[in-house]
Amino acid sequence: MKKYFISIMAFVAFSAAADNCVYNCPTGVSGQTITRSIYTLHNNSQTKFANWVAYHVTPSTIDGPSRSRNWKADPSINSANTLEPNDYTSAWATIGTDRGHQVPLASFSNTADWSTLNYLSNITPQDSDLNQGPWVDLENAVRNVVRSGQDVYVVSGPLYEWYFGSLPEADESHTIPSGYFKVVITDVNGWVEASAFIMEQNASRSDNFCSTEVTVNEVESRTGLNIMPSLPSYKESAVEGQLGGLSSDLGC
Repeated sequence: MKKYFISIMAFVAFSAAADNCVYNCPTGVSGQTITRSIYTLHNNSQTKFANWVAYHVTPSTIDGPSRSRNWKADPSINSANTLEPNDYTSAWATIGTDRGHQVPLASFSNTADWSTLNYLSNITPQDSDLNQGPWVDLENAVRNVVRSGQDVYVVSGPLYEWYFGSLPEADESHTIPSGYFKVVITDVNGWVEASAFIMEQNASRSDNFCSTEVTVNEVESRTGLNIMPSLPSYKESAVEGQLGGLSSDLGC
């Protein structure tokens, strides 16, 4: 009976991960995978931030009421491997960063588990101009696609290519990202389209996210990830090697 119960729990976890990811969740780097009802996250114990997050935005998950931001350490991660709310003290005043959601709160405001997005495993110190400028503009564009009736899968995460700064009052070693990637994917009866974007921490608030579009291949090259590991090989070059798969849908 115990073995049977464990098998069922493993199946439930796999099914949830499959719902959050399209063509399986990313592979290529080590860390702790945490699967929740509305997102899957891969935590890095060295940087203290997620290597990647994956989520599935649908018409039923968006356009809920305004939700609060009550920051908490992730209860599923050892305290040595993640940050706590006090670590962000004075961050905006000293290095100009917001607590930036990697899985956006607004994309799941109509769900019961929205508060899990305020776990600090889903947060990074994101430059205010980036967070409140082109990054949120892209997130809004994704939700506009969903409002047209189209489900969207997203994989997002950090880049570490140059030194940005450090949280002045954090008591754990950590590495703040130099930039971020976001891969936006649709799958309609096996017809897969994708657009990828890379934005730097020194972006201007007025920057147009469309100008940051790259190929999925470039994201994979710069992160070491395989974004869609089970994508059939005959689709890879068209989906991952070319620009513009979803550009027009996203308003570019």
